[in-house]
Amino acid sequence: MQPVSEAGSVDVREGGRWTLAQRAKNDVLWLLASAAIALTSRLPPRALRAAGVGLGRLAHVLLPSARRLAVANVAVAFPDLELRARQALVARTYRTLGGYLGDAVAMLDPRRPVALLPFAEGARATLDAAIAEQRGVVFASAHLGPWERVAATLVSCEVPFTAVAREAYDPRLTRLYDRLRGGRGLPTIYRGAPGAGAALLRTLRRGHVLGIPMDLASRVPSIEVRFLGRLAATPVGPARLALRTGAAVVVGVPAPIERLASVSSPELELAIARIETHDLEASPAGEKALTERINDALSARIRALPEAWVWMHPRWGTAAEPPRPAAATTV
Repeated sequence: MQPVSEAGSVDVREGGRWTLAQRAKNDVLWLLASAAIALTSRLPPRALRAAGVGLGRLAHVLLPSARRLAVANVAVAFPDLELRARQALVARTYRTLGGYLGDAVAMLDPRRPVALLPFAEGARATLDAAIAEQRGVVFASAHLGPWERVAATLVSCEVPFTAVAREAYDPRLTRLYDRLRGGRGLPTIYRGAPGAGAALLRTLRRGHVLGIPMDLASRVPSIEVRFLGRLAATPVGPARLALRTGAAVVVGVPAPIERLASVSSPELELAIARIETHDLEASPAGEKALTERINDALSARIRALPEAWVWMHPRWGTAAEPPRPAAATTV
């Protein structure tokens, strides 16, 4: 039997083979994406961002099922938010993420400078202290805001940073990601590549920083812990790696600069916080406790910058469920 994805299509990442119809569809999508990038990559960054915002607006209108899922997901994290406010947040999210997509397209040209994120107060000292322990650092992160700029910022500041990623469903898109990251000097370990596990361990044993996004549903060993207020299958690998190797754990994501932030367009900085591990053992109970601590930190950061997270992702499945009661929260 051929491996299939959550959406029911054959997954070539797991040894499957596309049908002729799937290959034709993916070829068309690839040609359209290539043409769009070729046409737009020569535009100035400001124009690319504007085009991305426009694309986000269009996606919000043309993809009603994803829009409904996003509204339902917002209700999980903000159960006391009225429907109209949730819908407004989702509309703002599409525009915001579209703008960040335009920024990412601009980064495909390595000759263009990247607008690096400033470090939040104490963030660089926190990371440097963790690196100085020389046991490696698990850098847990999320697809929040301009996450590609997080890695570019760290590499530009000579942090020994390696990103962990999953191959795209289409190998041609993986090569595009390589162009985006490799052009900025960012090493990447693909989870499905031969020897990936050994490469992760080598990175930590060298005392380097291993960047692992862990906010999305993923077909990797996972455990059920709360994320944004509801139980969700969450990758256990980062906690397992840290506890078995003694690596330090930090959470690092873009965050609004409080003194400058506005609802419509917040100024961002790179916030990094240490996650305590010294009281945990390398055991299933310790792995669960550490994963919960990471999820709590990521959830707090997403709630602080909600318009910049991917609410249309099926984090808790595709069916809208009644939100779990929680304290009143504003957006």
